Amino acid sequence: MGFTGIKRKVLNQQDNSSPARAAAAQRDKMTSTGMNMNSRITFYEDRNFQGRSYECSSDCPDMSSYLSRCQSCRVESGCFMVYDRSNYMGNQWFMKRGEYSDFQRMMGMTDIRSCRMIPMHRGSFRMRIYERENFGGQMHEMMDDCDSIMDRYRMNNCMSCNVMDGHWLMYEQPQYRGRMMYMRPGEYRNFSQMGSMGRLMSMRRINESCY
Repeated sequence: MGFTGIKRKVLNQQDNSSPARAAAAQRDKMTSTGMNMNSRITFYEDRNFQGRSYECSSDCPDMSSYLSRCQSCRVESGCFMVYDRSNYMGNQWFMKRGEYSDFQRMMGMTDIRSCRMIPMHRGSFRMRIYERENFGGQMHEMMDDCDSIMDRYRMNNCMSCNVMDGHWLMYEQPQYRGRMMYMRPGEYRNFSQMGSMGRLMSMRRINESCY
């Protein structure tokens, strides 16, 4: 076999192995970011998982085209935020793996109209909280859970924030009680204009332990 034949054979071997190398690299990349998790939630029209159902694995801004109402669900894997109004508005509730047979009894919500899939975050967490709207007043940078901003920072209000890293849950009362709001990376200049409560008093990270 001449040099040209050897060269062609080597090139063909490289071409055949490229898809395998690419697939392995993609798997490594997905594993490092936590995006290999297949999140899945199934919604049901009636309590106790009865009536028509709708399976979802990503964001859904309006469920009305799939279900006339939604009163129970099963989270097979991953984490989701559900909302009682379309377009991710209204009251919110955090859902992790488990069964939710009656929204009204368990959460005080009579219906679910939209949902967001929460991707797993395995890196660092960082968020700046502000005492007033538009990043005004006292500011503190957080990297871990806080069960009371009053006890830790002597802040009696948190009305805006800037989430730099990670995904967070924020609550209207200390000790992670009361209504909640999901925060992903971005700027939130005025909580009251987001259709939520005017202030938030405790916050926690949505980390790997939630999954």
